Order: sequence, then structure tokens, then C-alpha cells
Amino acid sequence: MNVGFVGLGHMGGAIALNLVKAGHQVTVWNRTPEKAAPLVTLGARRAESPRQAASGDIVISMLADDRAVEEVVFGEKGILSADAGAIHVSMSTISVELAERLAAAHAETVSPFVSAPVFGRPAIAMAGRLTILAAGAPAALEACAPVFSAIGHRVFQLGETPSAANLVKLCGNFMMMSAVEAMGEAMTLAKSRISPEMLFDVLTEALFPGPVYETYSQILIDAAYKPARFGALLALKDMNLMAAAANQSRVPMPLLGVVRDHLLGAIAQFGDDVDSSAIALVVERNAERAA
Repeated sequence: MNVGFVGLGHMGGAIALNLVKAGHQVTVWNRTPEKAAPLVTLGARRAESPRQAASGDIVISMLADDRAVEEVVFGEKGILSADAGAIHVSMSTISVELAERLAAAHAETVSPFVSAPVFGRPAIAMAGRLTILAAGAPAALEACAPVFSAIGHRVFQLGETPSAANLVKLCGNFMMMSAVEAMGEAMTLAKSRISPEMLFDVLTEALFPGPVYETYSQILIDAAYKPARFGALLALKDMNLMAAAANQSRVPMPLLGVVRDHLLGAIAQFGDDVDSSAIALVVERNAERAA
């Protein structure tokens, strides 16, 4: 397929690379042009604008936040200004509100819109093992199948309302950060009597098997808070989006407030480049101050 790709950060670059390796004709655009160079060397074409990247069958955007998506989609040479009718697949973690705006804007054009945020870190993206949360018109989802199969190992189809996929993504990130919060609290309590290694060996074996607990328990054991794998700033952005969705639906989420406060504390104490898992270190230091 002729696939455009907009946004070549750690996640986007890995996804675009797998599309090239799968034999798709890939056209790439990034705000910082030099990030496209390795992909161009491997056979991708360089676009001069998001509009040019949207000249094929599908255009995928993978960007950091709502503002970046708005600029790339609604800008003068943005995706919506293209007339090719390419399916726009948004893989960014964005607000439910923006997903609804994007769906409405695309409905006024010939370009279908699919929300397809993903679960997985850059290493998982590089391995082509992402979990894809996809929502949109059935025909558009079917057309995206060859692309999804090149980058992920599982696709959850979540209906025809694109914003549903974005809400599930935010819920997943909230639950992941809540798990890290719980692990940090348990580790801080138990460390006077048992090593973190033994604690998490028992808990991940007996009660909580799975990638979140296994991955983050090792990060906490190693105190591997830098360099960031999933940065605290990005996690805070996602928790703020979750709070906005909760406010809109009038759903109280007290645990969300705790996680947000500890992310703010981690950023304030350890810098913008700290990993989101450093909320466990905030818990530990709070306990030391209280002692």
C-alpha cells in the first residue's frame, strides 16, 4: 500500500521502519527533517508537508500531544488539505475531545478517519508487536488491516466511534500508572523486611503476572529512572487528558489525583527527563520525611 507517515519520534520512527520492511511504499514527514534520513536511506520517500504525505491510500500520524496533531491536521498544508481521500489513522494519544473534532472534520471530506492508539514501548514497536486499539468505519478498518499486521500482534476493534479507542487508551495508561503507584507503595512498606527482588518475584508470580507488573517491577528494582522509557511529562499529559474526560462524564477518580500529584512531584524533584516510574521514588521519599 501507499502509506504516508507523519511524526518520526521513538514510536513513529519504529512503526514507519516496519512498514518499509513489510514492503509498503512509505512517504514520511517530520517537523525535524533529519529524522527522516534513515528511513529515506532504506527506501522511504520524503514528503515536504503533511498534505503531501496524505497523497496515498493511508496516512498515519503519531505525534506527542493535541497541539501537534492539530497543527499537522488543520494547518495550511495539513492532512485535511489533501484531496486524495487517504484514510487518516491517528495513532497518537490524544484527548477524547480532539478525537471527536477530528472525526467530525473528516466527515466533511472524502477522507475517512480511524483512531488507532497503541499499547507498547519503542522496543515493542521496533519488534512489530504493538497492541492496536482501532475504531472507525468497518470499511476503513478493513482497508487498514495490511498496515496493522505489519506493526502489531493484536488489533482490538472497538466500534465505529473513533474516540472510543482514545478513551480506552487513556484508561489503560491510567491503570498502568496506578499499578506503578501501588507497586511503589508496597515496595516502600516492605523493604525493611524483604528485598524488592523477593517481593516482586512473589507478587508477579502469585498474583500479578503480565507485562506491566513484570516490566515496571524490574525498573523499580533497578531504580532505572533515567533515561526515561515513558517519560513523566508524557504520563502527566495523559493523566490530564484522563481528568478532562472524567470531568466531562462527571466521574470522580480520586486515585487519578494521587497519580497526577506524584508525577508532578517526580518532575519537580528529578527533572523533565525522568521516567514516569519515578513516582515510586516520590512515595519512598515521602515516607522518609514522615519517619
